[in-house]
Amino acid sequence: MNSHFKYIEWRDTSGLHQDTLHSLSELHFLKDELRFLEDLVEEHTLQLFYGKDQIENKSILNQLDNHSKRLLILLKELEAHKNKLQVLMDNNDVLGELREYKDEHYKLLLEEMDFHSDVKNTKRTIFEILSVLIKKNKQKKLL
Repeated sequence: MNSHFKYIEWRDTSGLHQDTLHSLSELHFLKDELRFLEDLVEEHTLQLFYGKDQIENKSILNQLDNHSKRLLILLKELEAHKNKLQVLMDNNDVLGELREYKDEHYKLLLEEMDFHSDVKNTKRTIFEILSVLIKKNKQKKLL
């Protein structure tokens, strides 16, 4: 979401709608990114599971799976959030409903930021492990 926390309270419904659409777009991009990471890990599965860090490598697959599940939940929540805002925009503003919506908007913003951070950490770990594997394979080929 594009809003900064302290500005959510002053956002109007169209600004909140734009934030939600932006968040949905970012999460769809992350969905593609997770597919790429899963494919990348799949390509190196044998090397990952027969190396000395088997436990850590298996946890990466679990993390990717958990991220995919969490992403689907977040996407559903944001879609429902967007639809709820559409109803608010169509009806006359009911102050209590808009306040409740903004509270939910804030909660979803925090969840999305946390999710981005978790995916980024997993991605960093995957690239570190794979770069070590690739270097080892190059060294073996040279010998």
